[in-house]
Amino acid sequence: MSRIAALWQRLPAPVVDVLAVLLAALDAVLAAWGDRPLPPIEIAGIVLACGALLLRRRFPLIVFLLTIPATLSEGLVAAPMIALFTLSRRTRNRWLLVGCAALFAVASALPWPFAGADKVDQVGVFVYFVYQLATAATPVILGQLVEARGDLARQLVEIRRSKEHEQSLYAESLLARERAQLAREMHDVVSHQVSLIAVQAAALRVIATTEEGRAGAETIRELSVTTLDELRTMVAVLRMAGSSSPGLTPQPTMADIQTLITNSGMEVTLTGTLSPEVPAPVQRAIYRTVQEALTNARKHAPGAPVTVVLHQGAVAVGAEITNGPAVHRPLGLPGSRVGLVGLRERSELLGGDFSAGAGPDGGYAVRVSFPVH
Repeated sequence: MSRIAALWQRLPAPVVDVLAVLLAALDAVLAAWGDRPLPPIEIAGIVLACGALLLRRRFPLIVFLLTIPATLSEGLVAAPMIALFTLSRRTRNRWLLVGCAALFAVASALPWPFAGADKVDQVGVFVYFVYQLATAATPVILGQLVEARGDLARQLVEIRRSKEHEQSLYAESLLARERAQLAREMHDVVSHQVSLIAVQAAALRVIATTEEGRAGAETIRELSVTTLDELRTMVAVLRMAGSSSPGLTPQPTMADIQTLITNSGMEVTLTGTLSPEVPAPVQRAIYRTVQEALTNARKHAPGAPVTVVLHQGAVAVGAEITNGPAVHRPLGLPGSRVGLVGLRERSELLGGDFSAGAGPDGGYAVRVSFPVH
């Protein structure tokens, strides 16, 4: 069966649609075989019901409704069943599916032409209605199962991607924490001691009695000041570094946000721009914030529109990413919130503010802002 299913999945969609039309046409021929001559209007209804299956992927509900007249007059089964299966795969509205199944059962059970309630075997009609309702439940349940299987496959892919992304962000956050700790140690210990050396050298130059002593003290002071400047530069680099190889590989900037949005496969609206003069560490932090927010929106609110707003003022620069509630079934992925923790630590290292929580209309919002120096 798996080999047959794999072969069926490899068939192009137009070929499957043509096969569906041929199957419905064969069912129509068998239903009308040996019966009374069909009037043109009923023939037109049969042709419409079979031909409409070519559009079932784009308009499943309309195509199903177009099969009902032929079902009522000629008792067609294949065309409405195929349309009902397609509708079941495309919608999550269970009440709509129940109503369509009941509509098919009513159209199949009612005698045509209708002769009046007093001339109809009401018990037989009811029994046939129940039978047809059970028949209609088959494509509905099958379509829901196929769609659930597709959702499960997509969830597994998202789980794998999310795990890889979270591991990458976790390793990056650990590295940033280690660098920040090293920067604090260098600043608190080495910088303090070098500053004392510079102060002592300046005092020694004042009290030195010989020109050689004053020159030596001045040399020590200048070397101490130079070392202190280099040390502060190194501390700043350690504080701002957030990847495993800063300076060795191209780091993302604001210019890469549009590419990130394009490759996300989501409905994202980007507004606002930032000046290229924004410091590179701040650009990277904003980029990572947008990246993590899009990942969370894809994981927890699939199908929801996302808005990315970049803002730059006289005192602050930052971004706000909001998404609405989930349109499709949310992916049941485990979350350790490591990504948000890493973003918060990154913003704090740069002196910024970070917040994440409930947004408008039941959505989610992530905000980050950095002061302009």
